Amino acid sequence: MIEIKYFGAVAEKTRCTFEKVPSSDISLQDLLQNLEEKYQLDSMAFSVAVNQKIIPKQAPYQLQTSDIVALLPPFAGG
Repeated sequence: MIEIKYFGAVAEKTRCTFEKVPSSDISLQDLLQNLEEKYQLDSMAFSVAVNQKIIPKQAPYQLQTSDIVALLPPFAGG
């Protein structure tokens, strides 16, 4: 299973902080497409991390069964 964690405005939109996807053979792009269709995330700005490493949304990244994907709100700081 792939675990997906939601933070900030993304968690508010999905109304959950995490979920598990029973897919073991899916690309990051396909997963994001599925989540965008399910939760209408297309208008939201967020970054994606896989196993605590930021990955570009368009990267040809193949997810593994034990991966943890995090959808992170934009960072601000000073």
